[in-house]
Amino acid sequence: MDSEIVFWLILVFVAGDFVVERWLAWLNRRAMAPVLPERLRGIYDEGEYARFQRYKQEGDRLGAVASWVSFGVMMVFLCMGGFGWWEGVVCRWTGSEVWRTLLFVGGLALASGVLELPFDWRETFGIEERYGFNKTTRRTWVADVVKGTLVSAVIGGVLLAALVWFYAWAGRWFWLYAWGLVTVFSVFMGMFYSQLIVPLFNKQVPLEAGSLREKIEAFAREAGFRLENIYVIDGSRRSTKANAYFTGLGRKKRIVLYDTLLKELTEEEVVAVLAHEVGHYKRRHTLQFMVASVVQTGVMLWLFSLLVNEGALSEALGGEGASFRLGLVAFSLLYTPVSVLLGLGMNAWSRRCEYEADAFAARHYSGGQLASGLKKISVKALSNLTPHPWYEWVYYSHPSLLKRLERLTMND
Repeated sequence: MDSEIVFWLILVFVAGDFVVERWLAWLNRRAMAPVLPERLRGIYDEGEYARFQRYKQEGDRLGAVASWVSFGVMMVFLCMGGFGWWEGVVCRWTGSEVWRTLLFVGGLALASGVLELPFDWRETFGIEERYGFNKTTRRTWVADVVKGTLVSAVIGGVLLAALVWFYAWAGRWFWLYAWGLVTVFSVFMGMFYSQLIVPLFNKQVPLEAGSLREKIEAFAREAGFRLENIYVIDGSRRSTKANAYFTGLGRKKRIVLYDTLLKELTEEEVVAVLAHEVGHYKRRHTLQFMVASVVQTGVMLWLFSLLVNEGALSEALGGEGASFRLGLVAFSLLYTPVSVLLGLGMNAWSRRCEYEADAFAARHYSGGQLASGLKKISVKALSNLTPHPWYEWVYYSHPSLLKRLERLTMND
């Protein structure tokens, strides 16, 4: 394997990914009609549609600047041998392979995070606040950044340290041990994420007794769904946008409703949205996606094990000889086309699952109430209801609202 060929492949993949992203964003902007389309009348009015367009245009401009900055920094770092230089720096600091890897990856992650902070700040306190979505205080924003960084550092650091240790201990079979660890961790987080991680950022309280809880429990009994944990999360601390999600496995499963959802929707619409989430569980979507994720991780680790000792990968990034750390970075960049293809497949599967969960809600509760609730959620969030088909195909894990409404009309 020739290091120069690897270098040019990396450049092509990075540049190609950027060009496709910008092209799809351009297509999506062009898909926005300047006048309210007839099929959106009754969902958006003229004033809200004009507000949506301004909101999307400002967000797209900020996203474009962030994308150009990120791409430019990456290309300079690649062409100047920045990864190889950083590898040399951390190797002079310590002789421990574990600490070298933690410092190497941690430094890159920290630099990337710092690069993103101004854009996140601008989005939160500029665009989101100007359009009435942001409820986050500056103090909360800073606390979220600090806590998020610490949580990522602890969890990512432990997993990365274990990966390096397995590599040194098990040789070419290290990927099997790493795969087993990641699988156990994924199942554990799937069961306990809401209890362990969410409380660091938000408060969750059981849904209080009353007519809404009674309606939810009545639906759960009729649908044959054992539901003991219904929680309300204080999403209004950060945003006015509404949401709901299902988390956990087995007896640890729980439904989480955003307090903004309870404010914006009627009780019947809330139950319909919850019925959609229950539909995911009844159709085993949560379990299926977890299994698919585990399989993908295993394949990725296996491929990495085949290439990590190739000196050409490290040399392409400015290193001298084979290096686990540089091999990890080079592999992640070369893996981009595979990641894109897998993402297309997973998004297509996810959109199909959303239709199935909608159909479950329509069959076991009310498609009309779900449609009404989805309209309110989408309009309040100024969602794009007419994305370009290719943009939707690549990036959307949920079908656009109009497509969901069309299916619900057929299922109700």
